[in-house]
Amino acid sequence: MSAEPVDTPQGDWTTGAEAVLYERCPACGHLSYFRREFCPACGTSPVTVLASAGTGTVYAATVVVRAPSPDWKALAPYPILLVDLDEGIRMMAHGATGLRIGDRVRIGWHRVKEKLLPRAEAL
Repeated sequence: MSAEPVDTPQGDWTTGAEAVLYERCPACGHLSYFRREFCPACGTSPVTVLASAGTGTVYAATVVVRAPSPDWKALAPYPILLVDLDEGIRMMAHGATGLRIGDRVRIGWHRVKEKLLPRAEAL
């Protein structure tokens, strides 16, 4: 499935905006996430920037038990998921407890200190 660009935000969650942006190559149709501003498959530039609807299916799930830093220690253990978004891209996100491979989810948002992070919740 592919989406059409509609009011695409200037930034995504990595810049503090509540959005998942990805790119589609106008030459070869390749989809890419994280954004690069060129097609990693054929090198075409510019590419079309699209906003994901944020719904998808859990592809893989794990639980982080040992936090990578003191800031994360209070949150551990916490689920990390790979989510296949309906548009055809795969992203990593924090997840609600109990989500399993194959579950349908919607990407929402949560903050840890000043950072905005994607978080998958069951549909």
